[in-house]
Amino acid sequence: MQIFKQFLSSLIILLLVMSCSLPRVYEVVISQGSLIDEEMMEKLEVGMTESQVKYVLGSPSITDTFSPDRWDYYTSITQGDRTFTEKKITLYFEDKKLISWKGEEPAVLN
Repeated sequence: MQIFKQFLSSLIILLLVMSCSLPRVYEVVISQGSLIDEEMMEKLEVGMTESQVKYVLGSPSITDTFSPDRWDYYTSITQGDRTFTEKKITLYFEDKKLISWKGEEPAVLN
């Protein structure tokens, strides 16, 4: 009986320790925003129309009512509290033609 109690207590302790290292299968990977890659960015050219930019990058994540000549694209991939990548790109237009853009390279975070 003493051996059974030791075995049972050892098994409970082992299960408690192992439960802390179980994979996080219950947390879903969430992709938010426009998924923009380098190939898409290379296709951008100064002078492109708004419709051409939409064809290449898709619709912007954020269009400001007060600044219609500025489009913002945002990408984020997360799982639970962890952020795997985050990227922000801002495009500027004048007379409905692309004049410039600035953006961040994807930041890989752990």
